[in-house]
Amino acid sequence: MFFAGLSLDVPRLMGVVNVTPDSFSDGGRFLDAEAAIRHGRDLLAAGADILDIGGESTRPGAEPVPPAEESARVIPVITALAAEGAVISVDSRHAEVMKAAIAAGATIVNDITALTGDADALRLVADSGVSVVLMHMQGEPAGMQRDPRYVSAPREVRDYLAARLAACRAAGIADDRLCVDPGIGFGKTVGHNLEILAGLGPLVELGVAVLVGVSRKSFIGHLCGGAAADRRLPGSLAAALAAISRGAHILRVHDVAETAQALTVWRAIFCPLSTPAELG
Repeated sequence: MFFAGLSLDVPRLMGVVNVTPDSFSDGGRFLDAEAAIRHGRDLLAAGADILDIGGESTRPGAEPVPPAEESARVIPVITALAAEGAVISVDSRHAEVMKAAIAAGATIVNDITALTGDADALRLVADSGVSVVLMHMQGEPAGMQRDPRYVSAPREVRDYLAARLAACRAAGIADDRLCVDPGIGFGKTVGHNLEILAGLGPLVELGVAVLVGVSRKSFIGHLCGGAAADRRLPGSLAAALAAISRGAHILRVHDVAETAQALTVWRAIFCPLSTPAELG
């Protein structure tokens, strides 16, 4: 299986570059373009296969950012890193930003609305030839965590993403350009998140790449005595390895080097035939 030109015969890492003042995990640290570019280079050196560059925080309670401001934040970063050969994903729900990012060198669109938040987004992605990550979200970031409800979270997430895949395929987007993301933490309680992670199988059976983003998410803090975002690495690694064990292909992470090491050991134990010979 392939996604965005990358073989998925090994787990892939998508490193997060938040060019924002208010992201939950690293708010403001990389708002300056030069700082964001340096951070992107560091993530690539640590083992990131993809850089996911976003200019609008979508943490619970976040307010929308005008597309012009979002573009001003991300385009210099995308331009610089794409010119150095990085595989770039733009984390946006606005077609205006997607279009500018694609022109600057992005080859993946990562959309929390699964191409439903902007009437022009689906056609733009279909016509541009780029790949897309379709994420599930119940509600909008500003209020999605107030009272999320499901009869069966895994089934409803799967059915929603299956419908979005059908819409993309009908628009002419091939399966090797499609990826689904269950949207951990986006309109979901701790219980919903755990049910979805434990039941990834139906998503994998959709036949396209599956991306999971659990890095530093609040459900880890809830499970671990209220640990702050910068104290959630062990829980993030545990959840990431659980997702890979259940068939996920791509992990969206903040801590690339640490996750890469965890995956190396996991593969040495569970996939010995793919372990490099020099490990003995």
